[in-house]
Amino acid sequence: MKRSFLLLAVAVGLTFPGLVLTQEPQSAPNQEPPQPASGALTPSAVDNQGIRNYLLGPGDALDVRVFGQSDLNAVVEVDSDGNISSLPFLESPIPAKCRTEKDVQKDIIKAYGKYLKNPQVSVRISERKSRQPATVFGAVRQPTRVQMQRKIRLNELVVVSGGFTDRASGTIQILHTEPLMCPQPGEEAMAAPIDDTKVPFEIVKISELRAGRVQANPVIRPGDYVLVTEAEPVYITGSVIAPQGIFLRDQLTLSRALAMVGGARKEAKLSDVRVYRQKPGATDQEMIRVDYAAIKKNQKPDFFLQPFDIIEVPEAGIFSPSRISQTLVGAVSGSLGTMFSQGGTSIANRVIY
Repeated sequence: MKRSFLLLAVAVGLTFPGLVLTQEPQSAPNQEPPQPASGALTPSAVDNQGIRNYLLGPGDALDVRVFGQSDLNAVVEVDSDGNISSLPFLESPIPAKCRTEKDVQKDIIKAYGKYLKNPQVSVRISERKSRQPATVFGAVRQPTRVQMQRKIRLNELVVVSGGFTDRASGTIQILHTEPLMCPQPGEEAMAAPIDDTKVPFEIVKISELRAGRVQANPVIRPGDYVLVTEAEPVYITGSVIAPQGIFLRDQLTLSRALAMVGGARKEAKLSDVRVYRQKPGATDQEMIRVDYAAIKKNQKPDFFLQPFDIIEVPEAGIFSPSRISQTLVGAVSGSLGTMFSQGGTSIANRVIY
């Protein structure tokens, strides 16, 4: 693996020290292991289902047994060249890379057939170590490393990691750190060497993944880093129902942002909403005035927000038409309430006396 990928792996390890292999969940001494979330796939269901056609690679180990010939039994490892070269009494290596154990078994039977009559050979995969795990981190409930023993799609990794958190921004970044070991027809480009100057990189929208679009649910490759990006905040203050910070997702507009905080108050001056935005490469801010009243009437297009925007909804002046009408309505309501209250008391006194 290239130096840049090693640095990335170290950074991920430092940022998320709780990353564990889903096959081997770790727990503290005298502490029960964590239970899988309700409805989530268990690690065994993800890692071991559908791997009958597993293609061997360097680092995988095979348990080879020859019936009636215990001196020929051995546990051998596929070497860096993709061959099995340590079987007893065999001088020529057996090709194993990108082949199944059944294919290797046939070659071993043929090789030992030169010395034995009708040898009975069994070949079983004892360890699968040729594929680097994929790492899922960011705005997920459980940052996870998943052993890649079969083809796994993005949505499966999301389920294993517990799903998205509220901070998910709406995009997923997939960084490919390893070439595809055994490409199928049409996947030759994925087997191209990866260097520091050209790293395969994909961006997937969460909305498209949820919508079930095939192109938004790619196959995750061994060694991939899958980052669910976290949303940046925007802040809404002033004459709104619930002033607060919210997360910026999927091209958030001013209308949607105000709706998320309960909307504007009656005394708000919607024609002069102010957005304070950081200037690129500077320490000061610029103020953008937005006529939200015109946006509500479809007279102007909606305003798109950017990370760390501060939206201030001011109150209308005391002599503005809206404030005057509210004041008059309140005064009239109060006077009528007082009148009815006093009138009710007088009538009650007349009835008593």
